Amino acid sequence: MDYEAYRADSRRRWEAAARGWEDRREAVRRAAAPVAQWLVDAAQIEPGATVVEVACGLGDVGLLAAERVGAGGRVILTDGAPPMVEAAERAIAASGLAHVEAQAMEAEWLDLDAATVDGIVSRWGYMLVADPEAALREARRVLRPGGRIALAAWASQDQNPWIGVLQEQLVARGLASVPAPGTPGMFALADHAHLADLLGAAGFMDVRIEPVPFVWEAPDADAWWEHMRTTSISLGEAVAGLRPADHYALRDAVDAGYAPYTQPDGSLRLPACALGATAEA
Repeated sequence: MDYEAYRADSRRRWEAAARGWEDRREAVRRAAAPVAQWLVDAAQIEPGATVVEVACGLGDVGLLAAERVGAGGRVILTDGAPPMVEAAERAIAASGLAHVEAQAMEAEWLDLDAATVDGIVSRWGYMLVADPEAALREARRVLRPGGRIALAAWASQDQNPWIGVLQEQLVARGLASVPAPGTPGMFALADHAHLADLLGAAGFMDVRIEPVPFVWEAPDADAWWEHMRTTSISLGEAVAGLRPADHYALRDAVDAGYAPYTQPDGSLRLPACALGATAEA
């Protein structure tokens, strides 16, 4: 894999998706709250601590951590896509929290001094970086001895029908491809042993990994399709060039796949499962 080309393309795609994520921030924050709570708890964040959120997106986890550290602490939200950093800055301003800041940083190159951070949190970031071991080594470098990392990756696709149904249809129609083994992707860290090995290779100890289930909800199939179209990079790019007939065929197939999760009133309850991993520096 050409790492530099991947990084540039990934940054471009996340920059394009930032507006859709910000528009749907409240829905994402509400649904994924169990994951954010697990991360903050697992990182053992205490008052007065310095905490960094890596690949922060809109900064939901970091802002939750900011409530734990209090005014005497410091929280730094970091992301490699400048529009995401700008969205995080708007979230900080809305929160009124003076001890939170946002900075543009790549997970593999944290612009922070060694051994200056008490905790690192990251929700769905490390599985998408070009070199996750390098990124975890950076996390280990900036953490103080005894500091903790808490990250969330996605469990296997079969445990995540909210996206699995869609991905199966995109792949079947040649609109997406399955990432090659060892390359970044949604499910690149879904294997417990592989994730544990990466953390160990980066110098972490006391590794613990467990599932964190939750549910995505939508009032109907149309609302969920629009949510996914504006937040899923693969779907947004795939449907942009489709002929109307092909678009309708894709939509019909996806709706049929979601049928088992459709409630009597037409709303959707779509199972999701993250893997929470925590370890000590």
